[in-house]
Amino acid sequence: MKQYIVDAFTDILFHGNQAAVCVMDEWISDELMQNIAKENNFSETAFTVKEGDNYHLRWFTPGGEIDFCGHATLGASFVLFNFYEKEKNEISFVTQVGKLIVTREKDEYVMDMPAYNCQPVPVTNEMEDALGVKPIEAYLDRDLLMVLETEDQVKNLSPDIEKMKLLEGLTIAVTSPGREYDSVSRVFVPKLAISEDPVTGSSHCMIAPYWSEKLGKKELNCYQASERGGELKIKVLGDRVKIAGKAVLFS
Repeated sequence: MKQYIVDAFTDILFHGNQAAVCVMDEWISDELMQNIAKENNFSETAFTVKEGDNYHLRWFTPGGEIDFCGHATLGASFVLFNFYEKEKNEISFVTQVGKLIVTREKDEYVMDMPAYNCQPVPVTNEMEDALGVKPIEAYLDRDLLMVLETEDQVKNLSPDIEKMKLLEGLTIAVTSPGREYDSVSRVFVPKLAISEDPVTGSSHCMIAPYWSEKLGKKELNCYQASERGGELKIKVLGDRVKIAGKAVLFS
């Protein structure tokens, strides 16, 4: 096994979202993968094995395996394109959410991912208590999306992480319109031992379709306003979301 650490959704070291990427000849036990993810203590550690023309890809958080992750897919793509598949411009990943195709376009990597099928849910007192501000809308699929009125509310948010654990949804995302971007957001995953995730590709598979419909735009520039920060270029194409981003190697 070789392990790489990549900052995803950025071209500046120590920004974006860190992912560990473990490239293996064959699978190791789930227990060992989980222990490696705990030891790394990043929001995601990706494990990949080449199987025929495809790469099988799995993602582990410090708190358990997850079925879908964008930034660690970007990190894995960066590693494979630059160290293992230097002549290729397309890699196909087999995952729990189906086949994910990633293409290399100059210095960016474009991921073709499934859009979430979010349904509106009532805004509750529990949501307001957890965030410290009342959302104007809320939507639920695997994850929970809450819409706030302003960018400043998103950036200044200081949520109660313990109360967030009581809300529906595996991942908790908040979003608003942006001043310089189509949307700004922040993402929290306390149920998987991640207080705040720096830049989250999978969450933008629900954030981007929401803003695409609201703004009447298929192409969006989005910003995740964590301390590290990250930019995402997104195209919403029906039930698919194409997310483009850069990455940089740490080790």
